[in-house]
Amino acid sequence: MSFEQKVCDQIPHLRRYARSLCGDITEAEDLLQDCLERALRKGHLWRTSGAIRSWLFRLLYNIYLNQRVSARVRRESTAPDAGAALTVDPRQESHVQYCDAVAAIDILPPEQRAALMLIVLEGPSYKEAAQILGINIGTLRSRLSRARETLRRHCERGEDRAEDAHLRRVK
Repeated sequence: MSFEQKVCDQIPHLRRYARSLCGDITEAEDLLQDCLERALRKGHLWRTSGAIRSWLFRLLYNIYLNQRVSARVRRESTAPDAGAALTVDPRQESHVQYCDAVAAIDILPPEQRAALMLIVLEGPSYKEAAQILGINIGTLRSRLSRARETLRRHCERGEDRAEDAHLRRVK
């Protein structure tokens, strides 16, 4: 199997992880394209004895980190979204719980979110995930633990708010 075919086989996994990192489909697609372009341009750097999946995920994550720095500069110079005030809050309880879970993931520090989403979406071993993120296994476990605890606390607070609002289930 050629190098290009091996890269193409990983696109669905890379796309899913890019979307979890960016939170925006357009940004995720741009990140994925940047990753694929760099992988094809720098394919000679991949060690054939290593897993191409890990190498590609590491490449994607490094590009994400680099883009985050430049995005921070862009965000500081742009105006807030004028259409944000026009949204309508959902009334369905399950949708509210979903939104609470997404909001909880969004408030995680980027390092914790990257570790959590890599493990949850792609399921690599802790060793492989630590290599992809460029950290020690102990650091990975610590980030996962903190992320899970933050999500648990956030979701529990969401349930408390629902009880306070006296929601009634209609079947």
